[in-house]
Amino acid sequence: LADECGLPKSTTSRLLTALERTELVERTDDGGYVAGPLFWQYAARHDPWEELARLALPILEAVGDKTGETVNLGVARGERVVHVAQVDARYLLGTRDWTQLEVPPHASSLGKVLYAFGALPMPTGKLEQLTEHTVGTSRDLLNQLGVIRRAGFATTVNELEVGMTGLAAPVRNSRGETIAALGISGPTTRLSDGPESFGRYLVEQAERLTALLARPTHKVRTNKEGAA
Repeated sequence: LADECGLPKSTTSRLLTALERTELVERTDDGGYVAGPLFWQYAARHDPWEELARLALPILEAVGDKTGETVNLGVARGERVVHVAQVDARYLLGTRDWTQLEVPPHASSLGKVLYAFGALPMPTGKLEQLTEHTVGTSRDLLNQLGVIRRAGFATTVNELEVGMTGLAAPVRNSRGETIAALGISGPTTRLSDGPESFGRYLVEQAERLTALLARPTHKVRTNKEGAA
C-alpha cells in the first residue's frame, strides 16, 4: 500500500489505524486488511441495493401493518448479511435499528434463508453460540437448511437472543436466484402463536417483491459476490 500510494510506511500505518478505528477496514488474523463493517453498511445503501430497498418499501410497510413487528430486507455481502431497509414495529418492545448492527448469519432467519438458497457461502466448523439455542456447528446448520428449503422460509427462536423470534423468506431475481431475504422479528411471546401462518405470509410477500423485480424496468442484477 505504501508503494502504491507513494507514502512513507509510517504514514500508511497511521492511515490504516485510523480507518480501522472508524470501522472502514478491519485486521485479519494473518495481519492483512479487509473491508470493515462501516464499509459494508455504506456499500449496501448504494446501487444496486438502494433501488431494491426503494422498490421493496411499500411491501415492507404492508408486512409491518399486517404483523405489527419490525420488518427487514437483508442482502448478502461477502460472508455478511446487511440490512438495507427496515420498517419499525408498532410496539415499543421489539423496535430496534438492525441497519446499524452486524448479526451472525447463522443466528438470524435472514441469514439462514440466504444460506439455504445459495446466496451466502456456507461457514465451516464451529459457530459462535450466542445463546444455548444457537446452532453450534456448520453440520447442524446444514441439516436445518434442508428443512428451510422444503418449508420455503426460515424461523429462529431464541437463537440471536433469548426472547426473540425471527422469520424470513427468499426474494429472487428474474433468473430465480435468491438475492435478498424479507423477514420480521419480535418477541417470542408474540410470534410463537402461528409461526407457520407468519411464514406463509412472508413467502407470499417475498414472491410479490420477486414479481416486481422481474419487470423489465426493475432489474436488480447481481453476481455471486452480491455486487452489481
